[in-house]
Amino acid sequence: MRIDDPLARIGHTSLADTGVTAILAPHEAGMVAAVDVRGGGPGTRETDLLEPHNTVERVHAIMLCGGSAFGLAAADGAMAELERRGWGFPVFGEDMPGPRVPIVPAAVIFDLVVGDPAHRPTAADGAAAITVAFDGGAGATGSVGAGCGATAGVLRGGFGQATVSTMSTDGYTVEAYVVANPVGMVVDKHTGLLYGDGAKPAVDLERFNALERPTPKLNTTIGVIATNAPLTKPQLKRVAMTGHDGIARAIRPAHSPLDGDTLFAVSTAQPGAQPVSDVEAFGRIGEAGAQAVQAAIVDAVVNATGDFGITAWRDIARA
Repeated sequence: MRIDDPLARIGHTSLADTGVTAILAPHEAGMVAAVDVRGGGPGTRETDLLEPHNTVERVHAIMLCGGSAFGLAAADGAMAELERRGWGFPVFGEDMPGPRVPIVPAAVIFDLVVGDPAHRPTAADGAAAITVAFDGGAGATGSVGAGCGATAGVLRGGFGQATVSTMSTDGYTVEAYVVANPVGMVVDKHTGLLYGDGAKPAVDLERFNALERPTPKLNTTIGVIATNAPLTKPQLKRVAMTGHDGIARAIRPAHSPLDGDTLFAVSTAQPGAQPVSDVEAFGRIGEAGAQAVQAAIVDAVVNATGDFGITAWRDIARA
């Protein structure tokens, strides 16, 4: 379920105890996008415009950021870098000189209890992440980008990605890029198994149950579900909603008052493609999104590295 050639382009700026991850559209036309927020404490930017009843349909990038609300500044740098490259809505028309306005929604995690609480992503870090994405991105997962300062209950969280194919029935691919940073646990304290993947090795329960989480207990899991299926904004809203099932399968409890769980859903299909009209095929895309989110959370946790006094899953997993 790992991704070798992502539908969207990914760029990380890793800053040890925090960071930024850019999810860049594969082409200048951007991606049709929607969002669904389930957590009680979200930190977001430009999410209202993604509601199905609002006008704007396409985004040029989505920024996943550390640094709590301060990290939203990274989207300023992302916009500036995209405009510098000629991406964005042409204010005076496509063939006229003038400013362009890139559409760059963003969401943040709370990671201020890890490392230096005064160290937060800046606009320059957002621009750097966009540049990395343009230059080919990175397939790294774990303690990278916006996942650098992530925690998952008492363990290290991180950035993860996964793909699920519906090729056998519909010919589409669904991917998830997730920063796993939940208040809830990702490991069952009774069995030692990951909630999201019971086939992975169990952790040493004595060591796991002795761990304590950082305080204060404020977190958030954020991410993007991408598909090459041509979907409308209302359809993508449904995919984002269904994607939260993946969070609930991999994290317990999910969507707490102290989380700001936010999932974007995007279609990377070229403009003009006929939207999916088969209801059953559309349903399979939604379920694939939930599966991909679940697997991406596992990918983030199992590839994270221990640091800042926080234990990683790999440190206590039984071989």
